Formats: sequence, structure tokens, C-alpha cells
Amino acid sequence: MKVLLIGSGGREHALAAALNRDTTLEELHVAPGNPGIAEIALCHPIDIDDNKAIVELAKKLAVDLVVVGPEKPLVNGVADALNKANIACFGPSKAAAQIEGSKDFAKQVMRDAGVPTGKSFTCNSRTEIEKALDTFGAPYVVKHDGLAAGKGVVVTDDRDLAIEHALQADQVVIEEFLDGPEVSLFGISDGTTVIAMQPAQDFKRAFNGDLGPNTGGMGAYSPLPWAPDEIMEETLDQVLNPTIAEMAARGTPFVGLLYAGLALTSRGTKVIEFNARFGDPETEVLLPRLKTPLAQLLFAAATKNLANFGELEWSNESAVTVVLASEGYPTNPKVGAPITGIQTNSNSYVFHAGTQLRDGALQSAGGRVLAVTGLGSDLTQARDAAYRTISRISLPGSHYRSDIAFNASVAEKGN
Repeated sequence: MKVLLIGSGGREHALAAALNRDTTLEELHVAPGNPGIAEIALCHPIDIDDNKAIVELAKKLAVDLVVVGPEKPLVNGVADALNKANIACFGPSKAAAQIEGSKDFAKQVMRDAGVPTGKSFTCNSRTEIEKALDTFGAPYVVKHDGLAAGKGVVVTDDRDLAIEHALQADQVVIEEFLDGPEVSLFGISDGTTVIAMQPAQDFKRAFNGDLGPNTGGMGAYSPLPWAPDEIMEETLDQVLNPTIAEMAARGTPFVGLLYAGLALTSRGTKVIEFNARFGDPETEVLLPRLKTPLAQLLFAAATKNLANFGELEWSNESAVTVVLASEGYPTNPKVGAPITGIQTNSNSYVFHAGTQLRDGALQSAGGRVLAVTGLGSDLTQARDAAYRTISRISLPGSHYRSDIAFNASVAEKGN
């Protein structure tokens, strides 16, 4: 099988590594890729916002499958363009990708599908915004309606800050705060059938103790020893299956990865958000544990053949990912700093997220620079592997959280 993967981040590096483990893979191409991905795949410079260029590249390479990593090309309709050219694509159509592209649309789908989620108001004026904030009270949850590269959500007790954030977008969704721990759970869908992946938990805040501003994600771990045993079955029954059925009923079947961000509240499991692609950094902990051949799985979904695919097979190992971020991230990340000291072993991976080569030297090129994943027989061993690896990496001014999966590892040892 020949596969073309679209994207250039840590998620795509993890996808590329997992695809390479599939024995049916003949060629792996990535566009545009990054220096880390270039070590394991053939990279092609391309503008991922150019649907025509992606289709032409897929035709030129005669690939059997295109896997779209980032959300923006999906919202721009690249899956429609590929399908029109009779090229199998793992990723939803432009209409279906609105489940991530519009928070208001996602709320409508959940309402019509009977999916449990928080109460919300969609607001287009300061008067509506203030009324919604006062209805729910603090903590205030304000979400820009459209794509915002992981920076469109503010959760704060400061009403003025909530208003300021809301006024930065033409339309916002303001919703009730959902208590309880958060869980990320992915569903692989062919438009009708859904297969749930194991849950993970990510860490959104920039600093230890869940302090600081929201980010695209500073780390993650899987499995979740504290999560209810029935969480996968419950999420399939109450969230994933009803949502996929509703999308099909609307005439916009969802083919691809449906990411459900969940809150395990005192009133039951509720959906915080949906994404239309693999989450980052959850992908970096899930895929190293996945034993099922990934290319075959994604091709079955893209060609609407999941019904007889069977259950996914997972390693018994635990995985912990820690993100190395540039100085100033997330507000004003500095780029162009040298990166040295990357070393991996059988128990760790270093996934490139925001890197570049300049005159043969590796440099930072974004806010989240590297995602370091450690594996072990339990979370404590996985944490040790991740932190040993990341501690050897040098990036001037960089920072990372030192508490990823700490509480869960302590609880696991206690049991």
C-alpha cells in the first residue's frame, strides 16, 4: 500500500512512525513533513491549504490512501477534492468537518443526536455575551466558534477577561463549566461503523499544577488506570455512535477520526468538544501502544469497510508524552533556537512538532517543538523514560511540565 500523509507536526510524526510498522506499507510519503519525519518517510514541500496541489501530488505518486492530519485542510474541503478524484481519503468532508470547524454546529449535532453535553448559548453581540456569562456564572467558558489553532478557548473566573476573549471573534459559544476529570477518546469511523480507541488524558495548561494559559497540549498519557472500566463502551453508545448516525442522517456522513473530549462530571459523562482528526499530543501516546496495523485500519475506514475489521489490539505498556515548548510559548514563542541532545532508545520516541533545518542544523520553528514519549510497564516507568530523554535535550529558553501523569502514576502504585 502506498500512503500520502498530510501535515508537519508531532501528530503526523507519530502517525508516520505507526504507519511504517504496518507490513502492508510499500511507500510512505508525507507533505510537507518536518526534519524528524524526513528520517522515516519521503517528504514533499507543499501548501496544505492548496487542495489542487494535494490532489495532483496524490495522483503523481499513485497512492492508495491519503491520510489528512491537521484540521484546516479538512475544513477547507480537501477530502471532497480527493474523493472526487477517486482517491481514498481518511478524513471527513468539508461539511462533516464542521463538527470541529464550528462549535455552534457541533452543539446542534449533539442536541439532535441526544448526546450529553453542557448547556450553551451562541452569541453574536456584547449584550448576548454578557447575558450568557451571567446566566452560567464563573468559571466562565468562552469558545470562538471557528478554528483557532487550539487557542480559541478561555476558561477563567475573570469576567472582564472572558468578555475580552469573546469580543475577539464574530461568534462565540459560551457554555456551562463541566466539573470532573477530562478524557480524550477517539473513534475511527467509516461513516456508519465506529471503532473506539483506548482513552487518554492530556494537559492543556502551560505550567505545572494546571496553571497558566491554555495551550495546544503540554503532555498526555495512556492508559488511564483510574477511568471507569466501561468508559469505551459507554462513549461508543452515548456519544460516538449517535453522533455518527446523526451526521449520516443529515446527509454528511463522517469518515475519519472523531475526537471526543469528555468530562466525567458528577452528573455523568458529557462532551466538551469534538475534533475531526487525531488529537495532539494524545496521538503520541496512543499510536506507540497500538499493535493493529494502522495503514490497514485507516484504509478500511476510508473505503467504508470497518464493519468486519475486528477489535483493535493494544500493547499492555503505558505511555507518557511530555512536550518541549519554545521560550515564550504560548503567548509569544521564540523560534530559530538550536536543538541538540536528541537521543532515543527502545523505551522512548522523540516526535518533531515544530522544527526546521537551517544550514544542516536543527532549530525550533514553532511553539511546541518536540513531543517526547516514554514507554514502560506502568506509568511510573513510562514517565521515567520520557523525562530521562527530554532532560538530555537542549533548547535555549525552552520549558516543559514536570508533572505529566504524576498523580495518575502515584494512584496506580497505590492500587
